[in-house]
Amino acid sequence: MLNNKPVIGITIGDINGIGPEIIIKTLSDDRIYNFCVPVVYGSTRVFSHYKKLIDNTKFKYSTLKDWKQLNEKQTNIVSIIKDEPEIKPGEADDKSGKYALDAIDAALKDWKEGKIDAIVTAPINKNLVAKASDKKFTGHTEYITEFTESKESMMILHTDSLRVGLVTNHLPVNEVSGKLSLELVAKKIEELNNALVQDFNINKPKIAVLALNPHAGDNGLLGSEELDIIEPAISQSNRKGILAVGPFSADGLFGSGKYKAFDAVLAMYHDQGLAPFKALTFDEGVNFTAGIPLVRTSPDHGTAYDLAGKNEASETSMRHAIFAAIDAFNYRKDYQELMQNKLQKSNVKREKER
Repeated sequence: MLNNKPVIGITIGDINGIGPEIIIKTLSDDRIYNFCVPVVYGSTRVFSHYKKLIDNTKFKYSTLKDWKQLNEKQTNIVSIIKDEPEIKPGEADDKSGKYALDAIDAALKDWKEGKIDAIVTAPINKNLVAKASDKKFTGHTEYITEFTESKESMMILHTDSLRVGLVTNHLPVNEVSGKLSLELVAKKIEELNNALVQDFNINKPKIAVLALNPHAGDNGLLGSEELDIIEPAISQSNRKGILAVGPFSADGLFGSGKYKAFDAVLAMYHDQGLAPFKALTFDEGVNFTAGIPLVRTSPDHGTAYDLAGKNEASETSMRHAIFAAIDAFNYRKDYQELMQNKLQKSNVKREKER
């Protein structure tokens, strides 16, 4: 925190995608500096190139060499690209995968050292990053979860009007059923409930749980996962005081608009939740990683090579991602302080009773 404003680390993403452009456009609005101190992991050369390419004169930045000299009124850039990068907007290039991974690693290191409070990740090309990594890389969510030494995490896509959490993330569809278990679904319901309370400041959230099979399995005619796994997981969650309801058929819940009656929807697999989410909230959604000690968000779109360097990319999702990180950090901080105060009062009460 700097003067009660969180320091938000922003990774550059793929330098040939729309990441640099949407970062520039978002941070060109000076009002954002009233709420956070942005630190961008990338390259001044890259940002200078795109600033000229899209003819932006409002974006102000400086290279961050001394953390004691953080600038609150403009963007601080940590130069992680030491060579002279070849910038090729719209082209998938192996070096851009390495640059993107280096930015992620640098931001994670600085978060661990307490230099930044939260991380917002710009879009990457997963295949190129996987080539550059000496570990298995399937996406930001899994990579960051492993870094924080968390056993589990949850991908939540959200806007102000819709939140969708996932039981399984980047998993082939033919492996989803085998991955599901009563324990896993119940755990994900609890994780989603905790995130809604701690990170979204929602009191007593109401969660809609989706079925896996068409027509919610039709009482076993179209699959048994609802009867054997999902319904018992919901009942177990209810006994813990969690308001979870379902299982609902995905087409019926989203098609009828009944999702609006809930604070969040829990989907069993990636496209079951994200396809309707993106159809309903195009260009506004934010990806939030719940269940880890780090607050991490990202825009809900990809590198969009076809738009790169053309001054056509919308910064709306990136702007929402930054403000979502600010809100989640503040909500979580307030929640932790509240729990600490309750614990201290409880300890005092026990001492008096003795």
